[in-house]
Amino acid sequence: MRLSTKGRYAVMAMVDIAKHAEGTPITLAEIAERQLISLSYLEQLFAKLRSAGLVKSVRGPGGGYLLARGAEGTRISDIIIAVDEPIRTTRCTPGAPMGCSGNKSRCLTHDLWEELGNQIRLYLSSVTLADVVANRLLGHSGVLHRERADEEQPVSAPSLAAQ
Repeated sequence: MRLSTKGRYAVMAMVDIAKHAEGTPITLAEIAERQLISLSYLEQLFAKLRSAGLVKSVRGPGGGYLLARGAEGTRISDIIIAVDEPIRTTRCTPGAPMGCSGNKSRCLTHDLWEELGNQIRLYLSSVTLADVVANRLLGHSGVLHRERADEEQPVSAPSLAAQ
């Protein structure tokens, strides 16, 4: 599966708001500067995010954007879907009677990739902006990272008093 810049940048911008807003609107210029994303690209993304009800805009001096549902109430999958980012792992058109192979049948690995897409959707639906901001995503990969870091720590020689 490939997630385009549209989905990744929308998630990055929403995490930026969740992390920095603290009840005050955040301008797209601030997000653009911190995340190194084009301001005009952010404007296009935020039009979609606002239409989906994920952000609300505040006009005037001190204006900008706030999360409409809060960080705990905004799932990563909602953001990706709002910017029309398909979460697809097969070449087939969803719901089409024809498959993706040259003879219009389903490829041998179709079910494998379809299930992978389902797992990705489930995972992204289980993660909120608050999870990302609080770094609650480490899971097993974080455990492995911590274990490897612990293994690399110098081990001190046992003292004679401990024997």
